[in-house]
Amino acid sequence: MTMPPKMSDMASNQTTPETVIGSEHRRRLLQGMASMAAAKGLAEVTIADVVREAGVSKRTFYEHFESKDACFLALYRAVSMNALKTLSDSVSAGRPWQQQLEQALQAYLSHMAANPELLRTLFIEVHHLGAAGERARRDVMDALAAFMAETLRRGPGESVIDEGLALAAVGGINELILRAIEQGRVAELPAMTPVASEVVRRLARPPAT
Repeated sequence: MTMPPKMSDMASNQTTPETVIGSEHRRRLLQGMASMAAAKGLAEVTIADVVREAGVSKRTFYEHFESKDACFLALYRAVSMNALKTLSDSVSAGRPWQQQLEQALQAYLSHMAANPELLRTLFIEVHHLGAAGERARRDVMDALAAFMAETLRRGPGESVIDEGLALAAVGGINELILRAIEQGRVAELPAMTPVASEVVRRLARPPAT
């Protein structure tokens, strides 16, 4: 999903739960995949590239992952968990939800902008990995929507957003990121915070009384 990250930080077990990263060898393999996928694109990456970058054997690779795609999807989930932690850590309890939301989105978009090559690879390649890629992407979108809904319920002037609208807001923000990637404007993502925040504000409503 912490900032500003290097590629090694994006797959570091210092910011990602152990259940996602696991052993030191697994961490190094994810770091190796992050480096090689960002440099070459997933289609051109080989397992030999990953193990060479990680400094481990192919046997070690297969002890952790059944395929190159499985390793990439594990990286996708680890980076996404990292981004979600960035969102969570940026929320300041007691502040109005509008301020909390804008602060969280600023942190999130800055996180995304910090490593454009890896960001492009993760956002684009996950769509090419069939049902497994779609499942991983859906899990991430659902987690972001749940975070958004929870944030809006916190602090003074609380508001609410139902599950469907939260998911729609996350989808809209995701499209802003994709467009920035396609146009080579990833560095400008933090400047899109007001637009992303406005999307959420327009979909939110006061809690029922």
